[in-house]
Amino acid sequence: MVAILRGEWTPAMSWEQLIALCDRLDALLREIRTSRNILPPMGKCPHCGTVARQAEPRVSVRATILALGRFGITDQVQVKALEKGWRKFREETGADLYGKVAGSHPAARADGMNLGATRERHCTAAERWR
Repeated sequence: MVAILRGEWTPAMSWEQLIALCDRLDALLREIRTSRNILPPMGKCPHCGTVARQAEPRVSVRATILALGRFGITDQVQVKALEKGWRKFREETGADLYGKVAGSHPAARADGMNLGATRERHCTAAERWR
């Protein structure tokens, strides 16, 4: 995944291109986890006590931005500028953590939280996992 990030990221990328790169990295993560039979961890709801699998991990745009700095693909000054730009882009467009506009992705919520279906099923809205 780091090799793909190194090879495809450029400082001149638009937000749409960066979101598309994140989508490719997310698909690769799902493919790796599926091919190796890696399941999400089990979790226990602190309110109702139900034990269920947690939501699948996903690659967010911010995680991708932070990975650019962590793996030395760009310097920390550029990472901070990208984070500020991403925050501004999200505020202007109403995009979630993954670059999707609210309601355009079935697992996305307007506040950017990705709650698994098992959480929704067991607790009322006021009691969901935090």
